[in-house]
Amino acid sequence: MQQSSPYLYHGADVSYFSGKVRPAFPQKNLWVREVVPNIKEILARTGVAFIPVLMTPEGEAWQDTSEILDRLEAAHPEPPLYPRSPLQRVVAYLIELYGDEVGLLPAMHYRWSFEESERKARVDFALGSGNLAAANQFADRMTQGKNMLGVSDATAPAIEAHTRQLLDALCDHYEGHRFLLGDSMSLADCGLMGPFYGHLFRDAVPQRLLMQTAFQVCCWIERMNRPPLDQKGWLPDDALAGTLPPVLEVMAEGVPMLLEAVARIDAWIDANPGADLPRAIGMLSTTFRDAELSCMCRPYTLFMVQRPLAAYAALDDVERARVDAALTGTGWEPLLACAPRHRVVKRGNVLVVDG
Repeated sequence: MQQSSPYLYHGADVSYFSGKVRPAFPQKNLWVREVVPNIKEILARTGVAFIPVLMTPEGEAWQDTSEILDRLEAAHPEPPLYPRSPLQRVVAYLIELYGDEVGLLPAMHYRWSFEESERKARVDFALGSGNLAAANQFADRMTQGKNMLGVSDATAPAIEAHTRQLLDALCDHYEGHRFLLGDSMSLADCGLMGPFYGHLFRDAVPQRLLMQTAFQVCCWIERMNRPPLDQKGWLPDDALAGTLPPVLEVMAEGVPMLLEAVARIDAWIDANPGADLPRAIGMLSTTFRDAELSCMCRPYTLFMVQRPLAAYAALDDVERARVDAALTGTGWEPLLACAPRHRVVKRGNVLVVDG
């Protein structure tokens, strides 16, 4: 689709989810102008005061990052971000799920559990608006709310061990491959950029960790923000690199949390037929590595879990058997076997129970 005027991207470098969408623009050779977010306009256009938001040349306002990427792929299919082959497509959605839901743990821990990182984040928040007082008020809410996302003194050792192991596995992978599925960017890479660029690569303490211990990951982040012109595609024959299953195994440490969330959301919908879905339905208890973790249960988690489940359900028996064989031992098998009783959909920017 030829553009008559630029997209306007209301995003920020310090924003978790802005980092997820931004690499798609240069990858697809799109005409985009990034602007300092206008929260009043965003609220008026979308009903929610969240970034990023993409304003289209046709006057639409797209808010949810997964839907933004879905719509960009539909409007500008070449070069593709979404694999068309079964295994790579399911894996791309699983990694997006990790980035959106589980990656919050290291991202929030390394930003808000360390004074040096917090000081930098407070300044970063204010750079666009010039309003340090408002930025500090927002930061205060984040510091008070981090425990609601499962970040605490009790879970910090598990989160840090998870992060170090993931960095090691990713470095091994990027030694031989420029992107997660081969030599071209995909939805999987975009999904992982949420926690890795906006937080880990830019915050003071984790930036040192990446620079000192994960050079190949830093190179991948640079490739994502400035995509090379000589990309040669994903691995042929729907293959996964031998270095990718260890990455998936580390990511699957978040599967118990995801499954517990789905069970709690199903139970809440059962107990509240016809009720509007709140943004959170209380706290859930689960495990993460060797730690007991308590975090806010958000119905949006089910929305994200549905994406790989839908890709998996669309496969025929032969394709599904191949995916099962490839992912055996990664820890994602229980997630793909999950069968939520309810489905949630977006109406505008409101999450509702379908049916």
